[in-house]
Amino acid sequence: MSDKKKKKPQKLKARLPRGFVDRSAADIRATEEMVAKIKAVYENYGFDPVETPLFEYTDALGKFLPDQDRPNEGVFSLTDDDDQWMSLRYDLTAPLARHVAENFNDIQLPYRTYRAGYVFRNEKPGPGRFRQFMQFDADVVGAPGVQTDAEMCMMMADTMEALGIPRGDYVIRVNNRKVLDGVLEAIGLGGEENAGQRLTVLRAMDKFDKFGLDGVFKLLTTGREDESGDFTKGAGLVEEDAAAVCDVLEAGSDGVPVVGLKDRLSDRFANSGRFTEGLSELEMIEKIVQASGYLSDRIKIDPSVVRGLEYYTGPVYEAELTFDVTNEKGEKVVFGSVGGGGRYDGLVSRFMGQPVPATGFSIGVSRLMTALKNLGKLGTSEVIEPVLVTVMDGDAEAMGRYQKMTQELRAAGIRAEMYQGNWKKFGNQLKYADRRGCPIAIIQGGDERAEGVVQIKDLIEGKRLSGEIEDNAEWREARVAQETVPEGDLVEKVRRMLEAQAEDRRRAG
Repeated sequence: MSDKKKKKPQKLKARLPRGFVDRSAADIRATEEMVAKIKAVYENYGFDPVETPLFEYTDALGKFLPDQDRPNEGVFSLTDDDDQWMSLRYDLTAPLARHVAENFNDIQLPYRTYRAGYVFRNEKPGPGRFRQFMQFDADVVGAPGVQTDAEMCMMMADTMEALGIPRGDYVIRVNNRKVLDGVLEAIGLGGEENAGQRLTVLRAMDKFDKFGLDGVFKLLTTGREDESGDFTKGAGLVEEDAAAVCDVLEAGSDGVPVVGLKDRLSDRFANSGRFTEGLSELEMIEKIVQASGYLSDRIKIDPSVVRGLEYYTGPVYEAELTFDVTNEKGEKVVFGSVGGGGRYDGLVSRFMGQPVPATGFSIGVSRLMTALKNLGKLGTSEVIEPVLVTVMDGDAEAMGRYQKMTQELRAAGIRAEMYQGNWKKFGNQLKYADRRGCPIAIIQGGDERAEGVVQIKDLIEGKRLSGEIEDNAEWREARVAQETVPEGDLVEKVRRMLEAQAEDRRRAG
């Protein structure tokens, strides 16, 4: 025999991968409630659903074209059985572009569609930053006019209000990439050779809300040092060009109409055809939304909006929540963006070899759900826990009777379950009902069965009364919130008790 002791097998450690989360019943129901409201708005605008798979060939994802042996920078990738790289989708837009191109001859243009689903980012996770999260997109493919972009902005505003976000707590901010491109051309940053510097300038502009004009000016020129001493290198613009960029940001922040922007900025950027074209498109959007009753308190033209540096080609828009929340440091901050999008006329064209205009937006479901919880608009689901049919006897005949009661309740549309644990300890059944939040318990022992009756215990009312009764005698005399009814009246009595509980909830609040 060996002297060595046999090692015990290592117990597998239960651990969740970083950047992923388990979702509770409450979170799932809150998400479903929110998605249903968003879907209702999209359907009202004439959009239809479509679903694409979680995996796409990696070269279809656009910004993550494989340029190395393992193309998993930013995406989760693997090879299939013929050595082709596939990746979990990074967003819902690139898969739609592939779907449209592959089914182009069978699709009726303009193609109005929406999709909800999970997307995946192979990036370092952090607070509020996950590797898997849900998006809800709406897109129109095959509509070249900016009236489509105007309608998308109106639909975003209607979605915010359908979710219970009051007017004044959100704004849809709209810009045009042509305006931004025109500004960059005017300060000498046109051409492919300046692509890197253009990107740095746009990123600096995108920090306007966070750092203000002074901070952006530093990022556009020599650089900016934050309170911790960390230094961000600037874009290297001369002060005159940086001032021109800041003029555009300042003009937009003042909330003036597009005609006012033209008056303030035309002298400096009059020679840029793209700038002029972009402002004209913004003016048309502004006129359409205002004619439809969407004033600047809901949809606002704002040249500081910078989105989708990789593929947006025209109008861009962002849904921003304007109320304050407390961050992890205890500071009051504006909640910020919960979704956005814009025109991407080149994305479908990659597959087609011909122009295919498209525009759309994406809502970050998880982030928006956090916002709604802050506003108290979620977590009040009307879903109640099941009525519990308790078990007093364990023989087959008794179990059949208890199951029959349970099925009768279910057939009447009443959520119900029969206790499936150790039935011999009846106290554990009521503890289970309490922890589960069951509104009612059904009890039938031998005496009740002989008389053809059941006891129905109102657990919600019983919990309330238990705080008002002072001794056991009073408790026994009151027979707290418990009634005895004929078996044939079980379903109707349970229904009436549930309705009474619902009325109490409505009155409370």
